[in-house]
Amino acid sequence: MSETDNLPNADGKKENESATEVNTSITNSDNDTNEVPITKKTQVEATNSDDEVINEIEKSNAEDAEDEGNKERHSIEVKEYDKMSLESLVIELEKLVNNQKVQAIKTHVDGIKNEFNSKFNTLIEEKKAEFISEGGNEIDFYYSTPIQKRFKESYKVYRSKLHEHYKSLEQNLKANLNSKLEIIEELKGLINLEENINTTYKHFKELQERWRTTGPIPRDKYNNAWNSYHHHVEIFYDFLHLNRDLRDLDFKHNLDKKLKIIVRAEELAQDDDVMRAFRELQELHKMWKEELGPVGKEHRELIWDRFKAATKIINDKRQVYYQEVDKIYEKNLEHKLEIITSINAINEEQINSHGTWQKKIKEIEALREAFFNAGKVPAKVNEPTWAKFKEAVRTFNRQKNAYYKELKKDQFSNLKQKLELIKIAEDNKDSEDHQVTTALMKKIQSDWKKIGHVPRKDSDKIWKQFKNACNHYFDKLHASKNAANQEFIDAYNKKHELLNVLKDIKLPEDKDIGLETIKGYISQWNAIGRVPNDKRYIEGKFAKALDTLFSKLDIDKEQVEMIKFQNKLEELSNANDNGRSLDNERSFIRKKIDEIKGQINQLENNLQFFTNVDDTNPLVKEVHSNIAKHKEDLKTWASKLSKIKELY
Repeated sequence: MSETDNLPNADGKKENESATEVNTSITNSDNDTNEVPITKKTQVEATNSDDEVINEIEKSNAEDAEDEGNKERHSIEVKEYDKMSLESLVIELEKLVNNQKVQAIKTHVDGIKNEFNSKFNTLIEEKKAEFISEGGNEIDFYYSTPIQKRFKESYKVYRSKLHEHYKSLEQNLKANLNSKLEIIEELKGLINLEENINTTYKHFKELQERWRTTGPIPRDKYNNAWNSYHHHVEIFYDFLHLNRDLRDLDFKHNLDKKLKIIVRAEELAQDDDVMRAFRELQELHKMWKEELGPVGKEHRELIWDRFKAATKIINDKRQVYYQEVDKIYEKNLEHKLEIITSINAINEEQINSHGTWQKKIKEIEALREAFFNAGKVPAKVNEPTWAKFKEAVRTFNRQKNAYYKELKKDQFSNLKQKLELIKIAEDNKDSEDHQVTTALMKKIQSDWKKIGHVPRKDSDKIWKQFKNACNHYFDKLHASKNAANQEFIDAYNKKHELLNVLKDIKLPEDKDIGLETIKGYISQWNAIGRVPNDKRYIEGKFAKALDTLFSKLDIDKEQVEMIKFQNKLEELSNANDNGRSLDNERSFIRKKIDEIKGQINQLENNLQFFTNVDDTNPLVKEVHSNIAKHKEDLKTWASKLSKIKELY
């Protein structure tokens, strides 16, 4: 065993590296101790980026050695969980738990869980704020949704599966480690077997195959076990120098396989999917290290350098990819910080009305949505950025809650005022005094609109109560008006028939009898009652019919006017307007009297210009005639005023 063949390590490192990295205690061939020598690899500090990326690959492969699901999780799409709704997050969790291996979804489930908790906590804060703003006590607040229940149930299934997986994995890892330690022991014994070298070589190949097919082992045991295994593989190859044909054949096999790995690595170096290429590169390194043995010394450095060159290209492209991703994350960070600044700017505004608050609430909701859709930020600032965002939103909610808490006081005052209006409405809903009550009802309806908001829990109830009382009154009023309108229509029809009678009437020759006949028709007309407002024109037709009848009798004009005026007074007296029509008529008469007096004064003043003119002058005669006419009219209007005064 003193002779050495300077064989390379299975990972392609140089022999002097092997000498420094592996510290091995080797027993002689006669030693039958059961101790399993586990070698410990002394880490050499990386001196360049090539070593760093290889160390990274080896670390990942050590992780795969413990958890076979680590490789599979790379094939599961990582979605933008921060942009998903609560329901979408739950659906995605259920799909992962039901369709994927539990050991392959940890990263995905953790991402979903973090996003769900974050968004659900935000929703809880909003619901609590809304509850408090509606007058609720914070200690009484409770909120739950079916979507939360679905999430908890699915996550519970995941945790249960994960527990069972780790329980089974722990047992398997220990069993696999014991199996690999047994393989190492058998490797140690190969050099002491007194049998045909071909038989020993075949046994050696079987042990290599068993090593490859043995399942994962604990990651903290991985490097020691692997180094010990390859140390004894090298010892066997030293032993195998007695039969170089077999060894050279194995070298050739390993060289062919490693060249194929290199070719594939060089193909991956041209792949545009950088992350997929890097993950496959990890697999190639694992094959190079675990599945293949050494090659001839003359090929060792050449193929390793070639493999490292392809590795470097892939890693450089990965670094560029990450740099581009970092740029995107930095832009996302800028956008999120701008959103936080916008929220803080709103927090600085003085908002003093419900309408403005509602507008700002919508603006904040839009900013929150924009924040969630802005994408990922660099990991080192993710938590601080999220904390700033939550604090900005919380500040807004605190200010909003303070406003609505104060508003609640006003709302309770408004509630008291509206309850008073409801009492007025209900006390008067059956009133028959329509003229007074209608005005009252309209006023309290106007007052209701001016009072403002009441607590939401009371709003619908009191509005319904108030509306019912008002509707009750106005429904009765409309029913009454409809009945009155029918009376007016009937009156119109009767007056229309009476007009037709007056057209064909023949008065007696006796003036007094004829006058009494006309007065009888006037009384009959007035007894019929009022007609609809849009039919009032019939009164004018009646006045013309009377003029025609009076013209057939030789009756004094003033007497005719007073008879017609008496008829008008009866009509005005029957108007249901609290005497307003009579007041208007009296004002009109007084105005007319003042007007006539003014005209008489003006005419009398005009006569002064004719002091030297004879009274027979046509102009003077016309003035005297006009004065006499106006005085007759004045006498008639004075009589009308006396008549109307008698009614007061």
